[in-house]
Amino acid sequence: MFKTVFIKKNERGLLMERGDFVRVLESGEHRLSLNPFKRQTVTMVAADSEFTDEALLNYLQKNEVALVERYLHVFELNDQEAGLLYANNKLVETLAPGIRRAYWKGDIDFVLEKADLSQGYEVDKPLTQRIKQSWLKGRELKGSEGLLAVMIPAYHVGVLKIDGKVVRLMTTATEVFWGFNRDISVETVDMRLQNQEVSGQEILTKDKVALRISLIATWQFSDVLLAFAKLNKPAEHLYRELQFALREAIGERTLDTLLENKQSLNKLLLDAVQVKLASFGIDVTSVGLRDIILPGEMKTILAQVVEAQKAAEANVIKRREETNATRSLLNTAKVMEENATALRLKELETLERVAERIDKISVFGGLDQVLNGLISIKQ
Repeated sequence: MFKTVFIKKNERGLLMERGDFVRVLESGEHRLSLNPFKRQTVTMVAADSEFTDEALLNYLQKNEVALVERYLHVFELNDQEAGLLYANNKLVETLAPGIRRAYWKGDIDFVLEKADLSQGYEVDKPLTQRIKQSWLKGRELKGSEGLLAVMIPAYHVGVLKIDGKVVRLMTTATEVFWGFNRDISVETVDMRLQNQEVSGQEILTKDKVALRISLIATWQFSDVLLAFAKLNKPAEHLYRELQFALREAIGERTLDTLLENKQSLNKLLLDAVQVKLASFGIDVTSVGLRDIILPGEMKTILAQVVEAQKAAEANVIKRREETNATRSLLNTAKVMEENATALRLKELETLERVAERIDKISVFGGLDQVLNGLISIKQ
């Protein structure tokens, strides 16, 4: 007694007897025995699909070499190889080291391209272009976590680290690296001038006045490789050095000195951090105090001091002007004493001023009479 099994052109059949492999059935009709002692079964699989039975694959590779060559694509990678799997010349998957893959032969032509990881961590340029094209076309690439693609924007560089060690700089470009068997990371670094703010620093001056001070510094990398080789986080190191320099400078000066010589303090801070950071590949171009905030009671005291100083200055100016006016009158009197004409002119000037304030004047006895009368009145 038999039963008929039909296998389509895009299928394969695995004939099993009592759960053990017998042979591969190709497309077409096949008659199977219904003998209950044989217990024959057929497992249908799609052509071009992955062969997932690892135990059966081990048996076939060892005992059915000709069958494997006829029906299967088998790809194996050692621990120092990565693979790129192509299906009909289209990149579809990245394979990790030390794995094995098998696919049924059919209409899809599977090809594996191997890469020797011991020769380097960089994906060569032709392969990089193929990977980029695959991504640009929106095709999903399986196993892409094994690839690290990095694009460096303009005015930036990339610090490439392999297993935590700085290797080289990356310029403005796109590069792809193998991520298998190693830890690869790229830190993007801005090469333009940058600002670093140190704000809200509570510092005591030499005369024990508590100040809240903020400063801002302008800086850029002069040697990126040196900075990242010596420092884990260069920006944080810069912040700490600015903070230490500020505290040291403020602690050595009194409040009056700080308020009077703010510009010289900026220069002092700049020189201090430049010396310390030059050996770390960091160039600080400017440092400036932005805010100096006094406690509330200190503001009141300083306002009173300034008010008293300004009042004293005003009093001095007033006395100086009074002295100058008195000296001027004395000089005028001496001139009129020695010169009758000058005295006469002064008298006329006085008469003119009096006339300006009087609506009507009646003169009897002539102008000389009026002048003599005025002089008599003054006397």
